[in-house]
Amino acid sequence: MSDIPNVLSEALHPMDHAVLGADTVPPKILLLYGSLREKSYSRAVTEEAARILRQFGVETRIYDPAGLPLPDAEPIEHPKVAELRDLVNWCEGMVWCSPERHGAMTGIMKSQIDWIPLSLGSVRPTQGKTLAVMQVCGGSQSFNTVNQLRILGRWMRLITIPNQSSVPRAWDEFDADGRMKNSPFYRRVVDVMEELVKFTLLTRGRSDYLVDRYSERVESHEKLSKRVNSAR
Repeated sequence: MSDIPNVLSEALHPMDHAVLGADTVPPKILLLYGSLREKSYSRAVTEEAARILRQFGVETRIYDPAGLPLPDAEPIEHPKVAELRDLVNWCEGMVWCSPERHGAMTGIMKSQIDWIPLSLGSVRPTQGKTLAVMQVCGGSQSFNTVNQLRILGRWMRLITIPNQSSVPRAWDEFDADGRMKNSPFYRRVVDVMEELVKFTLLTRGRSDYLVDRYSERVESHEKLSKRVNSAR
């Protein structure tokens, strides 16, 4: 627990194998943040979240958005685009954390999300995966950005967990070493990561069932009928 000294180890519950049964494969979580600043608080919160997730036994990857082109400005074969898409395919769940700028998420955050396709052939890379949303604020607490991220998560068929984190006055929530101070805002981040792990495990192997839609089954049936009838 030395990597997260502000967490009370007795109160941090590991993955419950009574719930998991024999499934002990670590969940895979991708974390995205929305700033390129050298001193980025969204990145700092994301790094804290990754440390917490690892204490739950999660395998984490943090995507660095530096060098990612604007959507449609480069082909999808661009290395940074390919890296992002590969990570989205790799993960079971995601964490999105953006600063709030002019009352909204940053363009850097939105560009990353816009580069994630709704479908790759017959595969929807985000469908049924879990999502936790967070934001950092330079001033008083706001929820504009997490609300926007929730809308995007729903549109992309992600299972967005109920809990969320909004860190106000982010510049005052970190110590001289760049680590998040022990505060109610830090404990909320722990809560959100714990809930993300639970939802990821509880929906593992069930996401196809959860996102299965009547309208799409009807459409698939109609396509099949047309193909069979045209072959006669």
